[in-house]
Amino acid sequence: MTNNEKAQTPMMKQFFALKAKHPDALMLFRCGDFYETYCQDAIEASKILGITLTRRNNGGNHGSAEMAGFPHHALDTYLPKLIRAGKRVAICDQLEDPKKKREEIKGKKGLTALDKMVKRGITELVTPGVAMSDNVLNYKENNFLAAVHFGKKVCGVSFLDISTGEFLTGEGSYDYVEKLLGNFSPKEVLFDRAKKTDFEKYFGTRYCTYELDDWVFTEQNARERLLKHFGTQNLKGFGVEHLKNGIIASGAIMQYLILTQHTHISHITSLSRIETERYVRLDNFTIRSLELLQPMQEGGSSLLDVIDHTVTPMGGRMLRRWLVFPLKELKPIQERLDIVEYFFKDPDFRQVIDDQLQMMGDVERIISKVAVGRVSPREVIQLKTALQALVNVKKACLGTDEKTLNNIGKKLDCCEALCDRIGKEIVPDPPQILGRGSVIAPGYSQELDDLRNIRDNGKDYLLKIQQRETEKTGISSLKVGYNNVFGYYLEVRNTFKDKVPSDWIRKQTLVSAERYITQELKEYEEKILGADEKIQVMENDLYTQLVVFMQDYIPQIQLDASLIAHLDCLLSFAKVSNENGYVRPSVDDTDVIDIKGGRHAVIETQLPLGEKYVPNDVYLDTEKQQIMMITGPNMAGKSALLRQTALIVLLSQIGCFVPAERARIGMVDKIFTRVGASDNISLGESTFMVEMTEAANILNNVTPRSLVLFDELGRGTSTYDGISIAWAIVEYLHEQPRAKARTLFATHYHELNEMEKYYPRVKNYNVSVKEVEGKVIFLRKLIRGGAAHSFGIHVAEIAGMPKSIVKRAEEVLKQLEEDNATVGSISHESKTGSKQKNGLQLSFFQLDDPVLCQIRDEILGLDIDHLTPIEALDKLSDIKKIVSGK
Repeated sequence: MTNNEKAQTPMMKQFFALKAKHPDALMLFRCGDFYETYCQDAIEASKILGITLTRRNNGGNHGSAEMAGFPHHALDTYLPKLIRAGKRVAICDQLEDPKKKREEIKGKKGLTALDKMVKRGITELVTPGVAMSDNVLNYKENNFLAAVHFGKKVCGVSFLDISTGEFLTGEGSYDYVEKLLGNFSPKEVLFDRAKKTDFEKYFGTRYCTYELDDWVFTEQNARERLLKHFGTQNLKGFGVEHLKNGIIASGAIMQYLILTQHTHISHITSLSRIETERYVRLDNFTIRSLELLQPMQEGGSSLLDVIDHTVTPMGGRMLRRWLVFPLKELKPIQERLDIVEYFFKDPDFRQVIDDQLQMMGDVERIISKVAVGRVSPREVIQLKTALQALVNVKKACLGTDEKTLNNIGKKLDCCEALCDRIGKEIVPDPPQILGRGSVIAPGYSQELDDLRNIRDNGKDYLLKIQQRETEKTGISSLKVGYNNVFGYYLEVRNTFKDKVPSDWIRKQTLVSAERYITQELKEYEEKILGADEKIQVMENDLYTQLVVFMQDYIPQIQLDASLIAHLDCLLSFAKVSNENGYVRPSVDDTDVIDIKGGRHAVIETQLPLGEKYVPNDVYLDTEKQQIMMITGPNMAGKSALLRQTALIVLLSQIGCFVPAERARIGMVDKIFTRVGASDNISLGESTFMVEMTEAANILNNVTPRSLVLFDELGRGTSTYDGISIAWAIVEYLHEQPRAKARTLFATHYHELNEMEKYYPRVKNYNVSVKEVEGKVIFLRKLIRGGAAHSFGIHVAEIAGMPKSIVKRAEEVLKQLEEDNATVGSISHESKTGSKQKNGLQLSFFQLDDPVLCQIRDEILGLDIDHLTPIEALDKLSDIKKIVSGK
């Protein structure tokens, strides 16, 4: 503690005492109508939130401290900004009513300054991984908290979305866990603080992380936490009992919830195993290069942007998950495709489902808020609306002859009792916040209705008392009044005071009148003055009872939400397929990928008005045409062709129709891509190093059922190095039985076209162009055979390169083509190991090397016919000096 802290006022001492409980969190300290931040917290908050940084004068010799704050009602505006900035936020609230506190200490002596202060405490620790507020969460994205445990041989990992209750675990190699972290994209990752170096080595520094003590990552603690939460004797019922490292990671998450004071978690009802064997493997490179979730260029579109026509938040979240976890089991793929096709066959059914889904809202997150006791009255009404819509969805599904849809209808639970109670208890249009208006419906509680009647019709009742007493006493000037000293009274002019009944009590004498009270008036006064407070207490009690009642329906509504999300995703597939002219693919267990008239799902939606995407055919198998060697000019469409093939396969295996005239897809187990150029300077990795790392990852994990896309491999190094590496990789994919993957290989190395002569399953294709009057027209059509030119200078010209540079480049190209002989083919080893004699004689002179150019000039300048032996030796000596640099 600094000297400044030692000399603090009582309130600042209270602040530092609470701050010490979570020193790494930014504390929002409730002070009256404001949340304030102090010292370093204030400096950080002012930068992130854009609020004024000032100083708090602590009085006397206590000095001052930095301070920044905002009104307490603006918490929902400012808290999300802090969380998105990666901050952990401790919310410190007043635990006592300041007015009541003042009344309690009034007249008491010997109290210290701390005794007189309002008690405060940390009511919630909000972190990026355990946020529940709608303003923090993205409604179409899961908000996962992850934990990683480093075991002796394998790594355990667990994911929890506290806003939906999804809890998953698994274990495997570092590569396996790294892939899962990439797919689930957690907002925060927990790990043992002693393993920080290992975490950064294997998983990098891109995640928001939090370090826990080593005792958290013990099997005993983990099992104790999980068994206590689920109320079971073991974890066998969840199918995770054998995942020791996964269990430890899951237990760490449960411990973290205790640390962050998230203890109302009854909506976390199960722990599921991540069944990766059911899904196609997509590594981070592939997800990024295929632009599945996010475009690589600002202003672009991802595949998710194009196919996401979901209308419910939980449908949007599920679709995002489906994209990065395509299926590799035939039966569930066919079931999804059957439902999409049914939506096409029965447009009336499709319209009914669409209309009802529009009314659902975020049922999944609403029921999670019920569990933690934070559901608002308006969200309760939304839940009732969703349950009413569910009745129609269930009826529609049961009315179909489609087996899977029928099963969904049978599983849906409309929770009629809950729906009825909400309808009876809550007003149709309640306020967002309890206490900001009437929440409980009239007629539900007679006592509450009486209190409201008193509050709302008080003046009428007083008028009735006045009229009744006037008639009874004959005092015509009688009137009912009120003041702050003794409340309600009956005022009688002096001329009528002899008519005042004996049971009236005189309270005040005026010049021309007297004021009285009666027992009835005092009783009513107590009722009317306490009505508002009693109404608030009663509404709170009744609403709390309803929320507790709703908690019994959490498992049923979570299942409903999952089924509705499933329907929403498949309806989205039907919508995009109808809108963009997709067809149902034929998916089977063969090794054949046969696409007729395939298109790129994203590019075709972004073409200028009137321009149509040029479709192409692709055929791959493992017997006749395993590797398609695709050459062609820059901008001809090679990369688009590669990507569209992968996207068509992926769409097929998530159960969506595809952009093609016809498609037969032999299921793949993994999709690998090596596309585009990028570097990782922060880790000291060059463009070529990143390229080779990605390629090595592919070759170390590829199987005969994989789909591999290589685009411009080897461009990051010299021409001959690049050709050699590319040749060797293609050869490996062709010759190695365990790596016999279906492959699209796009390249500018025209020398690789020679491979077709020696490797029977390598076939040459090119994306055609047409030259008209010196201009290149891109036809974007894939045809058989290799290309001979790249037309890179033409691309530079249409990109706006200065004409002088374009002209000079053409001159240099012409000279290089004249000087560089490239005949024959690269020698390769036959299956017997013998060398082919007609190997490629690559040019000896690499013309960007000045030493080799000088040697060439020396040799070309020789007059061999008249050269004496001595002169030949002298010339050889000169060349030696050039090479040695002497």
